Amino acid sequence: MFLVFHDLTIRNAEARDAAQLAAWWNDGRVMDHAGFPMGLGETPEQVAASLAEDADDTHRRLMILCREGPIGEMSYRFLTANTAEIGIKICDFSMQEKGLGKQLLSLLIKALFQQGCIRIVLDTNLNNTRAQHVYERLGFQKIAVRRNSWRDQLGNLQSAVDYALTPEDFIDFAIE
Repeated sequence: MFLVFHDLTIRNAEARDAAQLAAWWNDGRVMDHAGFPMGLGETPEQVAASLAEDADDTHRRLMILCREGPIGEMSYRFLTANTAEIGIKICDFSMQEKGLGKQLLSLLIKALFQQGCIRIVLDTNLNNTRAQHVYERLGFQKIAVRRNSWRDQLGNLQSAVDYALTPEDFIDFAIE
């Protein structure tokens, strides 16, 4: 995948990105929202090996670039032939709160709908109200709240919100 909108680029993550991804995944500040406040403990070699297993028709990790510099990551995986689960992390804290998430997600969502998806799903921590606001602005519908459904790395109970989006409800924020 290779998507461009103004200064933003989304491209397939490659072995050359493994060190950057490992640094983000091992940073508890970046990974706290995902339940890993102590990071993942992945080596660049482990990340590179994992990236080598990515395939367009099953799952793919993606790099987010702004003016050619890495600022975060996205991912998708097909749950069925026409349903994809997506995720996003803007890992560079200085690039958060700038409206980029709506644009980046719009690019990915459009590409997945053009590939034949008819439903896109995602989830987020119930405490992550900023992400929920973004998802709802894009047209995602809240389909479930799973209270105390999982434990984070420190053993604390966490809750999640599940969302789904169809092409009819999609509001595109990456329009020229």
